[in-house]
Amino acid sequence: MAKFIFITGGVISSLGKGIASASIGKILESRGLKVTLMKLDPYINVDPGTMNPYQHGEVYVTDDGAETDLDLGHYERFTKAVMTKFNNATTGQVYNTVISRERRGDYLGKTIQVIPHITGEIKDRIKKVAQVSQADIVLIEVGGTVGDIESLPFLEAARQFELDAGEKNVLYIHLTLVPYIKVADEIKTKPTQHSVQTLRQIGIQPDILICRTEKTLSDDVKEKISLFCNVRKEAVIESLDVESIYQVPLVFKGQILDEIILSHFGLISKPSDLKDWEKNVVERLFSPKRTVQVAVVGKYIGLQDAYKSIYEAIIHGGINNQVKVEIKKVDSEDIEKHGAQKLLDGVDAILVPGGFGCRGIEGKIKAIGFARKNKIPFLGICLGMQCAVMDFARAICGLKDANSTEFKPKAKNPVINLLSEQKNIKDMGGTMRLGAYPCKIKKNTLAARVYQKSLIFERHRHRYEFNNKFRKRLECRGVVFSGIYQKKNLVEIVELKNHPYFIAVQFHPEFKSKPDAAHPLFREFIRAAIEKNKYAGTSCLRGR
Repeated sequence: MAKFIFITGGVISSLGKGIASASIGKILESRGLKVTLMKLDPYINVDPGTMNPYQHGEVYVTDDGAETDLDLGHYERFTKAVMTKFNNATTGQVYNTVISRERRGDYLGKTIQVIPHITGEIKDRIKKVAQVSQADIVLIEVGGTVGDIESLPFLEAARQFELDAGEKNVLYIHLTLVPYIKVADEIKTKPTQHSVQTLRQIGIQPDILICRTEKTLSDDVKEKISLFCNVRKEAVIESLDVESIYQVPLVFKGQILDEIILSHFGLISKPSDLKDWEKNVVERLFSPKRTVQVAVVGKYIGLQDAYKSIYEAIIHGGINNQVKVEIKKVDSEDIEKHGAQKLLDGVDAILVPGGFGCRGIEGKIKAIGFARKNKIPFLGICLGMQCAVMDFARAICGLKDANSTEFKPKAKNPVINLLSEQKNIKDMGGTMRLGAYPCKIKKNTLAARVYQKSLIFERHRHRYEFNNKFRKRLECRGVVFSGIYQKKNLVEIVELKNHPYFIAVQFHPEFKSKPDAAHPLFREFIRAAIEKNKYAGTSCLRGR
């Protein structure tokens, strides 16, 4: 049967459980084992699809159309595991399922309780992931912080899982913080002790502790943590702050975390091989040949996680081209106030990502116009594509009032309008055009050169589309519609003639990019930025 690893977090939130889980998956995969990962989220929303990015960060979309937690993006970027709707479970989903069964009469005569009904549903979902994936090891990240009321049912299910599967088939890892008090010049273990104590009160004794710290833990500190937390000293893993998240698997491997895990499970596997990761990802990341600057013009710039996959995909493009990418985050509302010239002058490339709502839209359109007029490499994603169409229609086709019906329902020239199947939908959650769809690439186009194939499959998350009534008018003035979803004749990719790199897509290519396999759109986007950088006569490794 599969082996199960539960990863919990303590002391404070945002310690990086998702990255730790993905890194553990990576080092176990390097041993020849098949892994999959799962995120248990304590919030009552069914999924993050209706949440504001400032509340939750980006919504990560899977091939099968699930709107999920952004940590699933880390799982796919670090490992070969393919995420599905089964790999993310929320309190809302669990309760919704149990209540629906109760209404159907499945529990007729019984009182429905957290234990065993809610915890039983959580365990069933974990077993389902193991069954569907056929993985050797399933890593389950429990969202929230130990001590939170919301995560108690998930932790109780994790405790019970050892009884169901056997202690040799279940392992508990606790990620905690060991703070350094600068004024006292001391590392403090008490928060970790209290966090583990809380976990043990729930009934879970961690087998491994991963200690986030900004200072190296001495042997004395490790021995103290080991003694008071009842964890073997060698299983106290130090997780020092690093420059890049892609170093974390190497940090864990250096402390034989994989050996400790395999020993617990009694598994024998091939030796670990992370040489390709070290050479093709980490070494390339830290040995750039030059620097380029990419502006990301968005409306959620204030939160790093709102465009998490976008930023990572840009970094992947830099790794592939062996350049350092400086990401300049530009709020589209600031462009509306101060103009594109002031905020974008001197950048080597411009990217406009997706989003919803009218706030900051005119700033995005101005940024795209600036890229178009000044021959700056441009990549538009989802709403970024729609804004590119609006810019071109207004500036080149003479449709001064061209707009989207999302922002102006009665627009005279609605170059972007609501998908036909969306018109009668009332529920907001999980009803967009979601998941992977095929796209036919037109020959002899930039898209064809980038992808080097005629048929691609990319992930979507949108309600609005290009209005085909305007296709001929835009084509006559230089727009190339280079990617089409043929079944419904939907425009998926647009590009401009006589521009070094101007391409915009209705889908989200960032979701399929990896550090050791950059998505072709981002790879070529950064390559175009390098060419502009060279043309501008800038020197290698320039300072900004």
